[in-house]
Amino acid sequence: MKKKLLFVCIENANRSQMAQAFAKIHGGNEVEAYSAGSKPSGMVNPKAIAAMRELGYDLSTHDSKSLDEVKQFAPFDAVITMGCGDACPWMPAKKFIDWQIPDPRHMEPVGFNQVRDLISQKVQDLVQFEI
Repeated sequence: MKKKLLFVCIENANRSQMAQAFAKIHGGNEVEAYSAGSKPSGMVNPKAIAAMRELGYDLSTHDSKSLDEVKQFAPFDAVITMGCGDACPWMPAKKFIDWQIPDPRHMEPVGFNQVRDLISQKVQDLVQFEI
């Protein structure tokens, strides 16, 4: 049975988008991944698209979504927040995880890619060990 994961950050433009992509990459057919934002920007950051393109993943096919747009897929096995704090409302899930990941929105490519790689490792650990 597939694990359903929801990754949430504020804008759904960087961190949660990359986490959703990495869940697909690392989890394959074992994971059903979603992402959303508490205050979605309406677009995926071009820096995130470029950072993921370096790894061979096309993030340009993703859309920035609100929590209302993904609640139809609840309940989730886990909801993973990425530093949005109190701005993230509750969603039906078996498990809640908070990753304090810096917002890379204004970072230069080297720093942005370090955040990307941190997210990759955390998602890989999540799909392999925690759920």
